[in-house]
Amino acid sequence: MQPRTYLHDLLVSTIFTEGLDAEMDLWALGFSALWITGADLDALAPAFHLDLATRAPCYLSEILDHNIDDGSDWVAEVNGWIGIVPARSDEEFLLSITEDGRQALSLSMDIQGREYFKYARDGRMVVSFSPTWPEERFGDDPHALDHLMDGLRFQITDGGVLDDCVEQYESISSALALIGRITETDIATDWFQARHSRIRPVS
Repeated sequence: MQPRTYLHDLLVSTIFTEGLDAEMDLWALGFSALWITGADLDALAPAFHLDLATRAPCYLSEILDHNIDDGSDWVAEVNGWIGIVPARSDEEFLLSITEDGRQALSLSMDIQGREYFKYARDGRMVVSFSPTWPEERFGDDPHALDHLMDGLRFQITDGGVLDDCVEQYESISSALALIGRITETDIATDWFQARHSRIRPVS
């Protein structure tokens, strides 16, 4: 049986390969990832400043070196969804790229130790929350994804008492599993472990 932190641990071991700072974590890195559907890469490239002529095969495990070297983003396409790492995750940007019926999912962690999950659709924020505190949800329909969260373990309170049995890393794993359910893909094999592309920014 896989540990409850499996997807978080896999992402960490994929991003921070041998030779990179072993003390770094996703929060210190300022990790951000975005998945979008409803548009092809040609249509999205201008918004992400991607130079599609520079596209080359790449595993996620290789992107940190390339991003540091030339600003490359990792770009993956699975089941009609396009994943980008790193990617902007601010609300204004998500609303703008989801106009005209597009959908976007964002998971980000910042250096202040905070993490955010966001789901935007058709130019509006449907729901956003912190994976470690999902009771406080924001957006037009805060419970829109409840039917997909069954069995996932986020850090929540029960009658005002914090459930300390759920670790922060487990909450992140649950957020990644939720993204897999929404995109109907396998987060591990389809995204983290598969070879996709790296694309440099427009110069």
